[in-house]
Amino acid sequence: MRLNNSIFFLMMILSAQILFAQDTVKYTGSTLSNVDYHHGQLQSAIGVHNIQVFRANREHPEWAGGNNWTYNHQPLLAYWNNTFYLQYLSDPIGEHIAPGRTLMLTSKDGVNWTNPEVLFPPYKIPDGYKKEGYPGVANNLYAVMHQRMGFYTAKNGRLLTLGYYGIAMDLKDDPNDGKGIGRVVREVYKDGTYGPIYFIRNNKNWDKKQSNYPFYTSSKDKGFKQACDELMATPLMMQQWVEEADRDDPLIPLKKEYKAFSYYHLPNGKVMGFWKHALTSQSNDDGKTWTYSPMRAPGFINSNAKIWGQKTSDGKFATVYNPSEFRWPLAVSTSVDGLNYTNLLLVNGEISFMRYGGNYKSYGPQYVRGIIEGNGVPPDNNMWLTYSMNKEDIWVAKVPVPITAEENTVVDENFNQLPHGNELNKWNLFSPIWARTQIEKLNGEKVLALHDEDPFDYAKAVRVIKPAQKLNLAFTVTPKQNNTGELQIELQDDKGLPALRLVFDAEGSLKAKVGYRYSGVMNYEAGKTYKIEMELDCTTRIYRIKVNGQEKGARVYFAPISVFSRIMFRTGEVRRFPDAETPTDQDYDLKNAGEKAKEAVFYVHSLKTTY
Repeated sequence: MRLNNSIFFLMMILSAQILFAQDTVKYTGSTLSNVDYHHGQLQSAIGVHNIQVFRANREHPEWAGGNNWTYNHQPLLAYWNNTFYLQYLSDPIGEHIAPGRTLMLTSKDGVNWTNPEVLFPPYKIPDGYKKEGYPGVANNLYAVMHQRMGFYTAKNGRLLTLGYYGIAMDLKDDPNDGKGIGRVVREVYKDGTYGPIYFIRNNKNWDKKQSNYPFYTSSKDKGFKQACDELMATPLMMQQWVEEADRDDPLIPLKKEYKAFSYYHLPNGKVMGFWKHALTSQSNDDGKTWTYSPMRAPGFINSNAKIWGQKTSDGKFATVYNPSEFRWPLAVSTSVDGLNYTNLLLVNGEISFMRYGGNYKSYGPQYVRGIIEGNGVPPDNNMWLTYSMNKEDIWVAKVPVPITAEENTVVDENFNQLPHGNELNKWNLFSPIWARTQIEKLNGEKVLALHDEDPFDYAKAVRVIKPAQKLNLAFTVTPKQNNTGELQIELQDDKGLPALRLVFDAEGSLKAKVGYRYSGVMNYEAGKTYKIEMELDCTTRIYRIKVNGQEKGARVYFAPISVFSRIMFRTGEVRRFPDAETPTDQDYDLKNAGEKAKEAVFYVHSLKTTY
């Protein structure tokens, strides 16, 4: 018996070694995220723009495109007909609490988005319906939507958009247990309208005679039916359906309950597949079969949130995910060959305040998705992502390709002198709808404008600079007002840790943080432009300030750092909530959650570094 056990364990070890020696995705870098910080203390991927495209509002639906539902999650993205298409799920308050629906937004540039339209409306379940394995019957119950696939671009050029109507009998019941109603489909037309809704596949327990929509084969549009048939004949597309489909659905290649599938093709034509928990496997036949049971990618840290993988326009590869047991930060790792990942860089290190509590509403930027192979390539060749914040608001991120964290040149940027459309190429932006960060005109000249009328969020712009222990810095700012809002300016290291902070506050004072307290520098006026020059030295921890040519004395850093790597402009105070000890579920709403604050605007004209 002992010999047999020894042989068994030896075989297990050898199998693991062989598997590791296979073409298995792995992370071999040394960088890990620190969950005590929302940004994980990660270096920034340079030039990432995080843009909020939908902001939930229960009290003022007119400020949310007429929508007052506050659970908004699981966005999916495509690019077709020179347009971005983004669909997401929505419930009134919390996850899996009916009714559910799916909405669609569109954009020509990824920055300016339409108001959401209802794509798949709430679906009434017949009273008296019984769900297999559940003790009870439906009474005035609506379906809950759940889908891991949102789009399919057919070879004939048709764009299909899909959703799934599941059944959650209560707030703990799962709508993706294979016992729902079925998957619906409609076509997206080039004029911006949508075709009729059809079922493309029902769960076998569902009586089709009770369906509110016809089956797709009844359509008289041959091109539409051809696109649907082609979709269902594509294994890699079908693998995305596994969670909601019948557990023995013959269309699904890998039938085990692996969640949130994404994939890319390797240079040798093989397919690398990803699932939640950073599970991976490889297919030699475009997803018909998989060479080994999905295993956790060695070195990857990822919990029960999605991981996204894609080939980037420079021929390299990227995975995007939350590298922790929590749903923050949002980070990207890159690979030359699609197998060996060597770095970990920040995409979004912010957690907006959750304004509305609800069932299973997790904190953080999460459930990231990009544009899957075949669903379009934006003309700028950047990587475009979408994710939800706190399962409440919907965001997109533009990640420049090639993906890098290194800045090796001096900064000498006057926004008015930079080429149109390229002014912010190397700036990292966090831009909520009510706190937009963007290029605007001030007195006929281009400036970086940071607006803020959001009581629960802020605008932020960060410029990665050439690392230095000693640095001369100059920037020019015009505050539109001096009686509301604030602008904080920090010098940080490459982990996002600040050494010093200047603040244009809401009382008309420019001040500097020195330890516990702030030291006044000067009073400032609304509408006046201020050129701030600073001499910085990490070794002495002393910096000198000059404003419009006038010396304002020396200050001591409030925290030591070894090198300067970033300058940050932010229209609010640093936030540390939530943290790793925060209770998982927020069951309360914030006071005045739907209201605006008085707007404050700060204009940045230029930034220059010398060494």
